[in-house]
Amino acid sequence: MNALLPSPLRPVLLAVLAALTLAGCVDRNAPVAEAEPPSPIVQNNQIRFAPDHPQLKLLTLTAAAPGKSVRTELPARLIWNEERTQRIYAPFAGRVTAIKADIGQPVQPGTVLAQLASPDFGIAQADTAKAQADVAFARKNLQRQRELFDAGIVARKDLEQAEADAARSQAEVARAGARTAMYGGGGGVNQRLAIQSAIAGAVVERNLNPGQELRPDQSGIGVPPLFVVSDPTSLWVQIDARESEVATLRPGAVFQLKVAALPGEDFEGYVTATADFIDPSSRTIKVRGIVRNPERKLKAEMLATAQFERMLGSGGVVVPASAVILRGAQHSVLIQVQPGVFEPREVRIGYSGPAEIVLSSGLEVGEMVVSENALLLARELRQAQDTAAANVAGAGKP
Repeated sequence: MNALLPSPLRPVLLAVLAALTLAGCVDRNAPVAEAEPPSPIVQNNQIRFAPDHPQLKLLTLTAAAPGKSVRTELPARLIWNEERTQRIYAPFAGRVTAIKADIGQPVQPGTVLAQLASPDFGIAQADTAKAQADVAFARKNLQRQRELFDAGIVARKDLEQAEADAARSQAEVARAGARTAMYGGGGGVNQRLAIQSAIAGAVVERNLNPGQELRPDQSGIGVPPLFVVSDPTSLWVQIDARESEVATLRPGAVFQLKVAALPGEDFEGYVTATADFIDPSSRTIKVRGIVRNPERKLKAEMLATAQFERMLGSGGVVVPASAVILRGAQHSVLIQVQPGVFEPREVRIGYSGPAEIVLSSGLEVGEMVVSENALLLARELRQAQDTAAANVAGAGKP
């Protein structure tokens, strides 16, 4: 056949045959590319999606609920109950000779936590002993003066002077004795000072080592105490509240405490005090609550969340906070007017919480709002509207 064709046509015929051969080798079972879903239609301030459009699966709808109450979540921190906490410092200078208690040990009032060898406390003990000797001498002198006065040997002023001396010595022995008794001192002079607990609880902090030298001026703000004794079955809750929450967080208000370290467990507490000033740096108000901790699951300095139920009456509707969109100074939500059709609606906020928002106007109970990916849908609607406006403006130009 090649011999019958003129030589200029041979390359053309070979190329055609090669193309037909390749076409016959194409896999007829290869998958065909899926058609892209149609773009949504924007008309009359509405965006419309075709049925079963994949973007509809990304949108979550929530019905607007009646505005009877809203849950408020506020950051909180657990601290020791200061009404059941004692921070112990050294009342006299001295050296630690023995440590009798450690962290976690239960104690009672009068339990010895540590022993000090204190010359200063020895001086206080000596003052008590001298006062006791003086009162004994003053009593004998008063008895002698009374006998002499009855015999007419001394004047009345001498008797009155003896009575005054006895009264002063009695007062001094009471003062000195009370001072040494306060710190566990006995009747002798041994310079042994006992550091004791004044409350029942447990040792929750210890900053003491054997042989450590102590001074009474090592105390106050910024100086760690020797021991901290507290009752861990009751803890304070420090809550940072916004200004708008003051009316809700009054003394006696009940809240639920949630701790990330204890998932699934709720602890009930109540408000005991509210500060009268606003922190200028954080613009929050300090609120103090109390929570029972009988099983000691909660620990001081844990971070938690305090949940309150705020009653709002019958006005307004409640929607998720993620459903409300802010553009400039105006708030709006995207509602579903019919399946696959959405439009923006301007609303007015009556109360704003971290999880829920109460709308005072613009929305009715039961209307469906977009609560997830509302920002993406709003941006798509706005971009489509801007594109349509630009096309109209371009068509009007000559």
